Amino acid sequence: MLKCAEPRRIWVSLTLLAFALVVLALTTLKSFFSIGLLWKPENQKVRSLELIPLEDIFAATSWFAPLFDYLGNFAFFVPLGALAAILLGPGKLWRVAGMAALFSLAIELTQFSFALGRTDIDDLVCNTLGGLFGAWLAGRGGKRWHTLITLLSGLAVLVFLVLVILGPTLGDPTKVVPVN
Repeated sequence: MLKCAEPRRIWVSLTLLAFALVVLALTTLKSFFSIGLLWKPENQKVRSLELIPLEDIFAATSWFAPLFDYLGNFAFFVPLGALAAILLGPGKLWRVAGMAALFSLAIELTQFSFALGRTDIDDLVCNTLGGLFGAWLAGRGGKRWHTLITLLSGLAVLVFLVLVILGPTLGDPTKVVPVN
């Protein structure tokens, strides 16, 4: 006999899986699709290894690129950490952080192994911190936030799917301004 909490648990599990697949698509599969003019798929088949922490900050020609990169990687893993914490229950902050670190490491190793992106120690750190923050947020907000976190994460998955479907039609290439 199904308990009342089981359908919610299934919904959270499916949302976590779907969001994890979005993360995989946006980190390891960008050479196979595009969303408007955000990136060129042919530029994503690269293999680089960046092992110096915070190097992007010191080597950047603008403040926006590293800020976007660090905050983006952090924010990317917040829903994953929150959903995992909802599934595991209270008091599992460090377990969720470890899971985020392992998932991020798997992504970075996949990118390097198959030349599917730039492997960067900063990504691993920011992703892990994002997962940790998501777990903390889910624990701090309690059950009243769990539904909201799950719904927002599911909505993000749907937005991603719509953007991929519309991908080639988004943006006007004639209005792109090259950056130095």
